[in-house]
Amino acid sequence: MCYNSAMNKKYIALTFDDGPDIEITPPVLDKLSAHGVTGSFFLIGKNITRDTLPIARDTFDRGFEIENHSLNHYYMDKLSPDEIRYEIAKNEELLMDITGRPSSFFRPPYLAVSSDMYENIDLCFIGGLHCEDWDFDVSAEERAERTIENACDGAIILLHDLEKNYPTVEALDTIIPALKEKGFEFVTVSELFKIKGIDPKEKAARGHVYDVVERGRA
Repeated sequence: MCYNSAMNKKYIALTFDDGPDIEITPPVLDKLSAHGVTGSFFLIGKNITRDTLPIARDTFDRGFEIENHSLNHYYMDKLSPDEIRYEIAKNEELLMDITGRPSSFFRPPYLAVSSDMYENIDLCFIGGLHCEDWDFDVSAEERAERTIENACDGAIILLHDLEKNYPTVEALDTIIPALKEKGFEFVTVSELFKIKGIDPKEKAARGHVYDVVERGRA
């Protein structure tokens, strides 16, 4: 559920899945930088290659947040506990080489979850409010319109910097100014939890997927 209050500042987190991509991630980074906003990137380990590693490093060096989106982007609710742990641990090795710190957040591939995943992944599960921007039949205008309509205080906006996803790059030039005009301040996922006074580790242990982070609510 979204909650907006005219009495308080409104915070929102832009997040991007499935990178790094050699063609799409750089213009996404440039758009965010040009508009003076931040974002969080959930990387797939298999996409971190010799060609894309510099892009991942640039993402971190610019001050954007990097978090875990699994090694291979399988339906992890279908995997065994050993396979689940492998998917997370191997990706963590790659991400640690980029960021120098362990991840705090995990976005489940396809947003599919299971009890085995909660029991074997010691990270806070992140979902998000989406505009179906993985569907190339959804235009840039529709992506922007849906994102703006979904926006509310504490929202985690789920977008993708996946291969060939040029409409999302285009949509950012509409999304960001419109949300600024509505009074939103852009923060990373980590900053959003801190602002709302919520320890992500507490909710991670109880099995929850965050779409919206509401102040002081468990």
